[in-house]
Amino acid sequence: MEMTRGSGVLLHISSLPGRYGIGTLGGPAREFVDFLAEAGQSYWQFLPLGPVSKVASYSPYMSFSAFAGNRFYIDPDQLAAEGLVSPAELAAAPVFSDYQVDFARVEEFFEPILVQAFRAFIADGPSEDYADFCERESWLDDYAFFMALKESNGQLPWYRWPAAIGARHPDTLEAWRRKLADRIDFHRFCQYLFYRQWDELRAYANSRGVAMVGDIPIYVGHDSADVWANPDCFRLDPATLLPTRVAGVPPDYFSATGQRWGNPLFRWRVDGRENRRLYDWWGRRFRAMFRIADICRIDHFRGFESFWEIDFEEATAVNGRWSKGPGRKFFTDMAEHIGDLPIIAEDLGMVTPEVLELRREFGFPGMKVLQFAFDSDEKNPYLPHNYRGIDSVVYTGTHDNDTTLGWFTGDQVGAETREKVRRYLHTDGSEISRDLIRLALASVAAIAIFPMQDVLGFGNDCRMNRPGTSVGNWRWRCAPRFLNRETAAWLKDETEFYNRIAKE
Repeated sequence: MEMTRGSGVLLHISSLPGRYGIGTLGGPAREFVDFLAEAGQSYWQFLPLGPVSKVASYSPYMSFSAFAGNRFYIDPDQLAAEGLVSPAELAAAPVFSDYQVDFARVEEFFEPILVQAFRAFIADGPSEDYADFCERESWLDDYAFFMALKESNGQLPWYRWPAAIGARHPDTLEAWRRKLADRIDFHRFCQYLFYRQWDELRAYANSRGVAMVGDIPIYVGHDSADVWANPDCFRLDPATLLPTRVAGVPPDYFSATGQRWGNPLFRWRVDGRENRRLYDWWGRRFRAMFRIADICRIDHFRGFESFWEIDFEEATAVNGRWSKGPGRKFFTDMAEHIGDLPIIAEDLGMVTPEVLELRREFGFPGMKVLQFAFDSDEKNPYLPHNYRGIDSVVYTGTHDNDTTLGWFTGDQVGAETREKVRRYLHTDGSEISRDLIRLALASVAAIAIFPMQDVLGFGNDCRMNRPGTSVGNWRWRCAPRFLNRETAAWLKDETEFYNRIAKE
């Protein structure tokens, strides 16, 4: 994949400013695109867009669907402009925090708004555009049915529903489809709204010279429409419908006991041959991703070469084992059926020569995280003098890292490492966030990406996620006053100085 030298900002949709308690796809998103364009940025990277839940601590990496969008990102102001909701109802919205997402309050506000929009839409008669959307999106029926069934079963995971529903007995499902028809249509409608607004947002971003960088978690949640509708693609016990082994990573920088993610593993092979149903599912997943994004980052890319599998009964990830993934066969197949694959490979952590060989064979650039660059010697692969040019995308940090200020001033960085940072950057560390951004911009990496928190110089209290924890994550929001001209002007000046602004 050839990428134009440039830079961009990592900011999830939920973190956008706005008056409805969470970022939406309307005015706030366009204003952020305008900020990026004014700041000379060519890329907007965001986290997975799927629906999230309290049970999974609202993690975008543990969604109910690999295809659906989070309905609470739908912009209410656009619904009011279309006459689908009452402006008076929006005017009565509660006062939300500009700094943290309160997911429960957001859902409490949004749900009746979306139901009202649905009722108005149905009363006018569904449009041809809506009918085309429902016909075109092959995943939509399973997802909408799954969400309606979850609601009617007290939000329990699908493997705890009545056995005939969980095992998808045709007669039982047909009876439930009739019973839940209205709510199924509601969830179809929400996806129609989401994708219509998203298409408009992506077109606007592209028109302003901003490419969208999406994110695919390699695994999907066990309690998802994907696993329920495609059980033969996953390693499940047919009697209990629970995974036999689950995904994770061994002990690493983030956790002494590793990370037991709990996602079911894929059944890459059936009877000694490639599982064509799984390959077809992945093909549909990539096509859906490239519909919403110009470039796709694959989280935990190394799982395609080899993956850490953990017995379901294990409480931690310590006692796992490495198993071979599908490797080059998979990406050869995807390229044959899809074409160009503009992918960024998240190849962090325990990376083997085989992983590097796989991504380079297909031209996928890897990730370099500057916060990982100073904890060893001069051969550290994350130090910019060791980069292989356009083979890399450099980050000051990711959604899993502390902010740069929090990292540098925290107790995980010792005095020796801190001194190495100061020497390498020729700095006293008083503006460490901007110093690390300059280092990323100055590197030969094709793309440089910085979390919005680093652009603003924020500390540990603005961290997005703490791996291995389940409380307080994914909530940070960027208050509107921080997207100002002074910040944009500084970032544009630095970006231009390091030749990362696309020429007309």
